[in-house]
Amino acid sequence: MRALRDRVEPFLPALSAVLASALALGGLTAWTAAGAAGSPARLSVTHARLLQPFPGRESTAVVFTVRNSGNADDRLLSVTSPAVDSAMLSQDADAGRSAARMQMISSVPVPARGELEMTPYGTDVMVELRAPVRLGQRVPFTLHFRESAPLEVEALVVRHSEWSYR
Repeated sequence: MRALRDRVEPFLPALSAVLASALALGGLTAWTAAGAAGSPARLSVTHARLLQPFPGRESTAVVFTVRNSGNADDRLLSVTSPAVDSAMLSQDADAGRSAARMQMISSVPVPARGELEMTPYGTDVMVELRAPVRLGQRVPFTLHFRESAPLEVEALVVRHSEWSYR
């Protein structure tokens, strides 16, 4: 019996490495078959509206609907445009007594197989315009994400009452 053990013992490290590799490969195969591997976020903007500022004001809001047809979450980190001096992600927060206050936020989730629908009364982008805009004008914006490549879109300038695409 001792002779068999002496012959097998040198191969035990290699056998354990083969067994560990087989288990890892089996796990990765199951993960891929379940659709969880190699399925990044797939983002598109289906709606972009810049609210015409009130007379005498340069600040306003821009809203986007970002659809994610992929299987991975992503996050909108920032928005830039050559037409604005600054752009900040913002969100209305409950201030009590049926009032809301605006707070700046660092990012916004874009869920897998879902969408981020911005509104002037929820999550939006506050911008300071460099020059006046007119109704119907298209203003370029770039949306920057944590995982996905930036998306370049044009926001249509609309009246406050016409921001919705529905």
